[in-house]
Amino acid sequence: TQVEEGAISLWNWAVTKHMGSVVNDEQRAKLRFVACRLVCLCEGSDPLEGTIRRQILMSMKTGKGWIDVGKADLADGFLEIAMSSIEKLYAKLLKGSDGEADIHVHKADVEKNLFKVLSYQAESAVAQGDFQKAVMCVQRCKDMLMKLPKETCYLSILCYNFGVETYERKRYEQSSFWLSQSYDIGKMDMKYSVGKEMQAKVLRLLATTYFEWDCNLYLDKALKAISLANQENLHPAGFFLKVKILLKSGASDEDINSAVAEFLHHDMSLDFCLNTAKLLLEHGRESLGFDFLKSVPERFESSPDLGKITLLHIEFLLHNKRELLAKQKVEEIIIGHYTGKQLLPEALNRLHIILWDRAAKHYEAKSYSEALHWYNYSVSFYTPGQIDQNLAKLQRNMASCYLHLKQVDKAKEAVKEAERCDPNSIFTKFSIYKIAVMEKDTDKAVEAVIEMGKLAEKPSQHEDKLRVDENTGTNLLSLAAQIALENEQHVVAIKALEYLSEHLQDCRQLFAALKCLVRLMLSKVMAENEEKSVTYVLNNTFSAAHKRLAESFTEEKFTGDMRIFEAHWFRKVAWNLAVQFGGCPEKMRDFFLLSFKLSQFCPSDKAVLIAQKTCLLMAAAVDLEMGRQEVTPSEQTELLTQALQHLQACKEIWKVLKLTGDFVKDPTDTLLLLYEFEARSKLNDPTLYNLMESVWEQPQIEVKTLEIIASLAMESPARYPVLCKKALKSALNLHRKQTVIDAVKFSKCLHSLINLSLPTGLTDLDACVLQEVWDYFEDALSVVNSTDAYPEMEILWLMTRAWNTGIFQYTVGKYKEAEQWCGLGMRFLSHLGSLKKSYE
Repeated sequence: TQVEEGAISLWNWAVTKHMGSVVNDEQRAKLRFVACRLVCLCEGSDPLEGTIRRQILMSMKTGKGWIDVGKADLADGFLEIAMSSIEKLYAKLLKGSDGEADIHVHKADVEKNLFKVLSYQAESAVAQGDFQKAVMCVQRCKDMLMKLPKETCYLSILCYNFGVETYERKRYEQSSFWLSQSYDIGKMDMKYSVGKEMQAKVLRLLATTYFEWDCNLYLDKALKAISLANQENLHPAGFFLKVKILLKSGASDEDINSAVAEFLHHDMSLDFCLNTAKLLLEHGRESLGFDFLKSVPERFESSPDLGKITLLHIEFLLHNKRELLAKQKVEEIIIGHYTGKQLLPEALNRLHIILWDRAAKHYEAKSYSEALHWYNYSVSFYTPGQIDQNLAKLQRNMASCYLHLKQVDKAKEAVKEAERCDPNSIFTKFSIYKIAVMEKDTDKAVEAVIEMGKLAEKPSQHEDKLRVDENTGTNLLSLAAQIALENEQHVVAIKALEYLSEHLQDCRQLFAALKCLVRLMLSKVMAENEEKSVTYVLNNTFSAAHKRLAESFTEEKFTGDMRIFEAHWFRKVAWNLAVQFGGCPEKMRDFFLLSFKLSQFCPSDKAVLIAQKTCLLMAAAVDLEMGRQEVTPSEQTELLTQALQHLQACKEIWKVLKLTGDFVKDPTDTLLLLYEFEARSKLNDPTLYNLMESVWEQPQIEVKTLEIIASLAMESPARYPVLCKKALKSALNLHRKQTVIDAVKFSKCLHSLINLSLPTGLTDLDACVLQEVWDYFEDALSVVNSTDAYPEMEILWLMTRAWNTGIFQYTVGKYKEAEQWCGLGMRFLSHLGSLKKSYE
């Protein structure tokens, strides 16, 4: 009893708090869930009628609550409990009934709850996509409407909602079923019907469903539904949809004309008529569309929005490339403007947009005279002496056209008019600059750039749609330099960019100027190959960019994204310059290092890490290459030490990079090893042996790598014969393990190993050494015996070395050893080809 009372209190608390907005819908559903479960657990074997009724109510509301918060799967159990409780209630009522009249009363009482539970089960089934269950539940509800006529409206709207839900999920077949059910149910009892407006709404959505499902297959059904909708309730959407369906189905002009004529007898808004005309024209029914447009003005003679009709007419004439007729319409509007038939401000603004858009299209197509024609139409609506920023923009656009047509005087007049309307516009100063460049007036061009720079520092606050932000200023200043370059006025461009880079404090503008300067100076480098220009680019521009990137962290306006963008640009240019200066190692190295430094301002993504790794590897490679040239010992030491520093930084980056993906085929590990070995060996670094210990343990080291290590170990000033020998032995072992031995590579490796182990001219050799070398000769013989690919000159060399070793032993009285080595040499004799007779 206490648990039941607590559960009921919790239920009531949830209701009260939800009304006071203390708990939301989902929280209320959870509270109801707990309360309802507790009440169910407290149910005895023979509950009272009031207890069962309370359980029905709580189970229904809990189930409905879960449906409303989008968790229909949790609702099903409670709705089943409600259904079971209804059956219990009915059975209990029947037991206590007294006659036929009582039974009918009890049945009517129970059916109301049963109807609700079934409708909730239908909602849950639709939400979970169980169409068959939902149909079954709704059908049972429908069968009950004769006894519960007041529920007709509710069930009709419920089916409509199901139709909307399934339509939105693009389940058109299910949607059409539910909407048809909604309409049919709505007709069952006119007294409790949803009303004609709602019925028409259902039919319009049904027609739309058929239309979107398959207009060709369900054309008749769509037309029937929309015709019924229009009969139920006249609505513009119904007429519009009917025309839309007919157009999609490819109906004849006559059928569409009949459909349009239907609503001409009714009061429709101007916007509706315009949308209908637009629909006809967009579907290629020009004749119908234009005829309809012509008829519209008669219906709205007194409307102040009459200009909208003409504007739509102009738009579609232009769309259909009937420009001459469009011009006539525009000229009619201009005449009307000065004879008391002005367009409303909104329509006039729209007309300006149409005119400017057409002018812009001609400008893009380089039809500058035609662009001017359309701009002049726009000018016609301004009064002489009027000050307007849009007029300033219009005059600047016209000036651009005149400049393309080489009509400089007219361009000057247009710019002068723009300056009158908007003297503090950076765009106007830019127009002045363009004319100055065209006239080769250097002083005036530089003066204009300076003014543009000042305006860009303080973005104009008074300009409306043409408000200048800092990016616009930066772009215009960059463009100014480019225009000077295009006109081969390098002095103007350089002066402008120098001014910007020295005086502009804004990072964005500064970087734009620096980038232009880089481009300009690089073109001079390529054209004239000036050493000073290279120094200027490297030391001044890139250094300035690096310095400013480092300082930019304190500038609020210069965001992280901007910094990254600029760093990427400069690092890529530095990279390209490094590649370009491949013939000048020192410059190439410096640009690679510069690219690396700049990349440190970029996010460490995979691409940047790869670039950093490559920059450092290349810088180290260049230092090593320069160290191999004829340099002083101190210079060589400095270069090798620098190379080691680059390699150490590279190794750290490479560790991180390897975590980002599969680099099995990447040669970086090998290059790092070889570069570090060369640097440390030539510096006589005591840590070299520690480095090599890790190398010998590597299971997948390549033969070529070992052979290069062997070569580097003996390359002056390095001299590490022990390491050289160990590398060659390891290489030889790898050669032996090959399925098919490469005789040429094997012979070269063996040649080097024998040379190292058996120096020419030495006679007093340790027996262990001779035995070791003897084994190498035996290895060679086994390979020579197994293949014809062993180089003949190498066989000759082996024979000669073995023979000479025997002779050296003979000269010191070691006759047994002499016989063995000479015999070894003679074993190679039979493998010689054309040279055999000469030595036999």
